[in-house]
Amino acid sequence: MTKRLNSKHKVDRRLKVNLWGRPKSPFNKRAYPPGQHGQSRTSKPSDYGIQLQAKQKLKSYYGNINERQFRNLYKKAIMKKGDTAENLIGFLEKRLDAVVYRAKLATTIFGARQLINHGHVKVNGKKVNISSYQLKEEETVEVRDKSKQLALIDVALANKEREVPEYLQVDEKNKKVKFVRTPKFEEVPYPVVMEPNLVIEYYSR
Repeated sequence: MTKRLNSKHKVDRRLKVNLWGRPKSPFNKRAYPPGQHGQSRTSKPSDYGIQLQAKQKLKSYYGNINERQFRNLYKKAIMKKGDTAENLIGFLEKRLDAVVYRAKLATTIFGARQLINHGHVKVNGKKVNISSYQLKEEETVEVRDKSKQLALIDVALANKEREVPEYLQVDEKNKKVKFVRTPKFEEVPYPVVMEPNLVIEYYSR
């Protein structure tokens, strides 16, 4: 097992969920945290603990975004008109790595980030290698011509575990996706229950 895969499996067990809905997640067999005392941790969490868990779950789902970036998205969500929790989810879903993952150009969010960091992705015809790039509605993301033959992209597109959400338009043949609109929280296909309202409460303390 690779170091990266092992790390992702530990995340599932630490957070006590199959975070990305993967059939091979060890949480499907061992539904308790890792470590010597994983099965004996039964104490009831505090309100703070519940909020922290919600934050860690959301951060981890999007590829373990670092705390500074995540807090900055929270600040942007507060400043924008409307529901803060909805705004936070919108900013997360507009990230370039999230869109590449949702469009099934990569099997995992980490794979999406790697494609971007290695210069395989263009936005509106220009190479972008910043995973946190915030897409605007109607912007187009595509795999660079030199990279379209990468086998890992074909494997990802052929994977039947996930469906492409309605707020994206994917052209599989040309490995291109249009970010049609910012989704509402209820439209985002999370495989586990996410609680962005608790994340807002955590940062509002």
